[in-house]
Amino acid sequence: MDFYVILGLKRGASPGEVKRAYKRVARRYHPDINPGDGEAAAFYRRATEAYETLVDPDRRQEYDIHGVASPMNEPATVEFQGFDFSASGTGGGVSATFRELFSEVLEQAAPGGAPAAAERGSDVHGEIALGFDESLAGTERRLAITRLEACEGCGGTGRRRAMAGRCAICHGTGTTRWRRGHMIFGKSCADCGGSGRMRYHPCGACGAEGTVARDTAITIQVPAGVSDGACLRLEAQGNAGRRGGARGDLYITARVEGHRFLRREGDDLYVDLPVAVHEAALGAVVDVPTAEGPASLRIPPATQSGDRFRLPGRGAPSPRTGQRGDMIVTVTIVLPPARDERSRRLLRELGRLQGNDVRKNLFEG
Repeated sequence: MDFYVILGLKRGASPGEVKRAYKRVARRYHPDINPGDGEAAAFYRRATEAYETLVDPDRRQEYDIHGVASPMNEPATVEFQGFDFSASGTGGGVSATFRELFSEVLEQAAPGGAPAAAERGSDVHGEIALGFDESLAGTERRLAITRLEACEGCGGTGRRRAMAGRCAICHGTGTTRWRRGHMIFGKSCADCGGSGRMRYHPCGACGAEGTVARDTAITIQVPAGVSDGACLRLEAQGNAGRRGGARGDLYITARVEGHRFLRREGDDLYVDLPVAVHEAALGAVVDVPTAEGPASLRIPPATQSGDRFRLPGRGAPSPRTGQRGDMIVTVTIVLPPARDERSRRLLRELGRLQGNDVRKNLFEG
C-alpha cells in the first residue's frame, strides 16, 4: 500500500504534517491500545515504516522516484570471510566450542548501530487537591509536571544530519569485520547501511533518545462530581515517545477535602439534621443544608430520632452522566435544656399526660 495513503497524506505533505498524521494513526492502531489484534499490529508496523521513510528527506526522495523505500533496519547478514593464521586470534577471544562460537556470531549479527524503532512514551501520574464544593461544581486546575518532550535539536528522531563523510565505524569500507579464533566474519555496517558514508550522527542533546525532560504546566478541566480518589485520564499528555514514538497519557488522582457536616457515598449526600422535641412531636417544615443551598423538608408528627428522609436530586452530580444523586437526611432529636423550674414542671406534666413507658419493650419476652 502507498505510504502516503497509509498515513492519509498528499504527496506534498510537510514533515510536520507527516509527524501529526503518524501520531493520529499510532494512537488508533498501537498494539498497546489493541491487545491481541493482529491486523492492527500489522497496520501499525506499516504506518511506522511509512513514517520513517517519509520523515527522512533522502529516503522520501528515493521512495517518490522509485516507489520503494530504502532499507533502514534490515538485519545485517553475517558472512564468513575465511581463516587468518597470521595472528593468535586474541581479538575477541577464542571460543571453546562451536556452539559458543556461533552464538557469539549471531549476537554480532544483530543490527547494533541501526536506528531503533519508535517507542510509545510512558504514562505520567500526578495529584490535585480539591475542596468539597469544588469537587461538586467542577473547576480548573494548573498542574506543574516534569515529563519527556521531543528533542528540538533532532525533532524527536534521536539523529541529526551530518556532512557526508567516511563512516568512522567501518572506515569507509561499508563492512565491519571481527575475529573468532582464526575465523574471520563480516557484515554490512549498520551505522552507514553498508554505504561507507555517514549521513547521520547521534543527537548529543538527547543522547540519541529523541526526548529530553522539561517542566511543563498543564491546565486540567475537572468535571463536576469528581469524588475523592477518582482518576482523570488526559490522553497523549504523558511522556513523549522515544525516537518519534506516540505520547503516553497523563493520569491525575483527585484528593477531595471532607465537608464539616456533609458526607458523600457514591452520588448521594448524607447529613444529620438536629430537630427539636416539639418539631418532632408535632411536625414541622424545616430547612436542610444542601450543596446548592437550603432546601425545605416536611417533618411529619411523631418523628423519631434516627428516621431518614430523602430529597431527590439534591446529591452530587455524576461525572459520567451529570445526573444528581439524592440527599439523605437523618433526624437527630435535641432535648431542651430545662434550665428553669417552669420548664422542668412542664416536662413533668408532659410525662404524666403521656403516661407511656418508653423502655417497656426492652423487658418484654
